[in-house]
Amino acid sequence: MGSRETWATRLGFILAAIGSAVGLGNIWRFPFITAESGGAAFLVVYLLLVAFIGLPVMLVEFVIGRESKQNVVDAFPAIGYGNWKAIGVIGSITGFIILSYYSVVGGWVIQYIFGSLTGAYTGSAEAYFGQVSSGLNTAGFDLLFILLVAGVVGFGVRDGLERAAKLLVPSVVGLMLFLAVYAATLPGAAEGYAYYLSPNLATLRSDALAILPAAAGQAFFTLSTGVGVMITYGSYLDEDRSLLRDGFVIMLADTCIAVLAGLIVFPVFFAQGIAPGDGGIGATFVSLAGAFTTLPGGRLVGTVFFVILLLAALTSAFSILEVIVSFIIDTTGSARSYATAGSVAGIFIVGLPTAFDLQYLTVYDAIANNVLLLLGGLLLALFGGWVYATDAITEFSKGLTSPQFIPKLWIWVLRVPVVVVLSYVLYQNIVDVIQTIQTSLL
Repeated sequence: MGSRETWATRLGFILAAIGSAVGLGNIWRFPFITAESGGAAFLVVYLLLVAFIGLPVMLVEFVIGRESKQNVVDAFPAIGYGNWKAIGVIGSITGFIILSYYSVVGGWVIQYIFGSLTGAYTGSAEAYFGQVSSGLNTAGFDLLFILLVAGVVGFGVRDGLERAAKLLVPSVVGLMLFLAVYAATLPGAAEGYAYYLSPNLATLRSDALAILPAAAGQAFFTLSTGVGVMITYGSYLDEDRSLLRDGFVIMLADTCIAVLAGLIVFPVFFAQGIAPGDGGIGATFVSLAGAFTTLPGGRLVGTVFFVILLLAALTSAFSILEVIVSFIIDTTGSARSYATAGSVAGIFIVGLPTAFDLQYLTVYDAIANNVLLLLGGLLLALFGGWVYATDAITEFSKGLTSPQFIPKLWIWVLRVPVVVVLSYVLYQNIVDVIQTIQTSLL
């Protein structure tokens, strides 16, 4: 087996990590979760959790990855804690499940690009969503999306992941800024901004605990934490750069793009008199597509929006597939092309039920995002804060120019606030997921 691949530049690593974080979680999932959970009150709780829960766990992943130079499963034996490799196994399984239905949603996006160009959803956005969201046609576009992802991952870290990130991430940001300016000119923009950006403090105080589970799940989903992506990406680092600085830049960029998505979506909702929260998992596709049909220049705006969604979906899917491919390469010695092809075949087969029935997609999302993702994050916090703390501080401190109390503060944040919050949220989510399964499939 040859030497392990590395990032060519710091910028390439940063953009790839941002691309992992900036995906469907920011642009598809974030607006409808925000709307379902109360608008601005949810946004406040979400931002706090990203900074004080998501970032500390992301840094644990970076530390493990950089020190081990291994995939998400073998990283733990490599640093002397093989009895904790279950964290890596859970991360791999979580990523596998997420990508199996994520690629189905990616296939929807491709169909909506064509629908925007041709005006196919002009007659009835809801009917069009029904046509594209399940069936043999959906499975075909699911396969097309996952093959696009495999085409990039198959080229490796520098020629695949890094080059794609340098092209796609700036494109996503530029196009989103264009749509945000457009949305600001709509007649409902002021009402949309008020709903999204003006929290009711009384509501926030009374509903904070109710909002917490959805906000925590979204924070982990959008940052790609708990799934092993950042362990894998950290393993390709070959220099002692400041992990805190890089992590902060990634978190800030991801958060800004998520907030920017809301600045596009909510003015469009209010301009067309669409009640936020309507549509559930299909809100982006039904509500926004319906709005695009009546907005000035709606066909162009719709095309641009769904192109953004596709580019963001691809950058995030690259990272999840890389977790699985990296594990196969390291453990079997297979060529990257064979590891990629095998991974894609398995992911496509596992995700087929979600291409034919939305209830399965809801259940997959509930299990992976609301339980496994947070379980991985909780185990990482316990491991980093209580088991691996001394070595973690040493690795974290390399390249650090901040005050020296920061590493110890980071450990105590992991030990208490992160563990307490994630334990509470995980318990609540397990109860909700059991109810979801009973409602959807039983």
